[in-house]
Amino acid sequence: MEKNDMASAYRRLKSPSLKTRKRAMKIIRDAKRNAANTKK
Repeated sequence: MEKNDMASAYRRLKSPSLKTRKRAMKIIRDAKRNAANTKK
């Protein structure tokens, strides 16, 4: 199973594979969404 932390996700954005980039974007987007929700 792959790591789902932010550092790994940002590193995967540089990948040539579309599937990998989309997966990385999802991890980052979810993390940012969760961070925004916890601030309220």
